[in-house]
Amino acid sequence: MAVDEGSPGPEALAASLLKSPRFQTLVRARARLAWVLTAVMLIIFFGFILLVAFARGFLGQPVASGWTMTLGIPIGLGVIVSGIVLTAIYVRRANTRFDRLTREIREEAGL
Repeated sequence: MAVDEGSPGPEALAASLLKSPRFQTLVRARARLAWVLTAVMLIIFFGFILLVAFARGFLGQPVASGWTMTLGIPIGLGVIVSGIVLTAIYVRRANTRFDRLTREIREEAGL
């Protein structure tokens, strides 16, 4: 992409973007969502690990009488599925709100 002679240089553009209230809103919103989803995933994961370490009897119980599958299997599957769901939540937010904010910031900057 060629730089227009009348346009500010990359450093000036970057400095103005960093000062932009919309950019700061985008950065805060992304960071907040990332930290919340990370905390939720860590709680789920370490909760499962603590169950494995300290509640083996609970995880070893059959799902229903006469079944050979224990509670540990669906709970472990739930840990995996929760990671996929949390990723989908982030992607949905990124594709809607974050992309809209990014587009507005780019238009504001003339990019």
